[in-house]
Amino acid sequence: MGADDELAELKRKKLEQLQQQQAESQAYANQQVQMQNELEARKQAVLRTILKPEARERLSSIRMARPEFAAQIEAQLVALAQSGRLQGAITDDQLKAILKQLTPKKREISITRR
Repeated sequence: MGADDELAELKRKKLEQLQQQQAESQAYANQQVQMQNELEARKQAVLRTILKPEARERLSSIRMARPEFAAQIEAQLVALAQSGRLQGAITDDQLKAILKQLTPKKREISITRR
């Protein structure tokens, strides 16, 4: 019966070790989510200060249609604000101009049959 006791003890220790690893990974994941939420909150606060209401509405519309593109724009706007290259809040017209610069030009392709 000594071998059975040793086997049970090893199983118990292994189970405790796995539970501890799982708890640590869960705590790490929670910490990552919290940090991501804090960064998003800071970014939104900066955007509220640098964008006028009409421009914020336009950006939220873009976010619904093209989330990746909106994230790109937001990152660039925050970088501009942090570098001090913005004078005052961005209006809707200024945001439109920025969007025109960032949007790739569409190429016309015409196929002619002979």
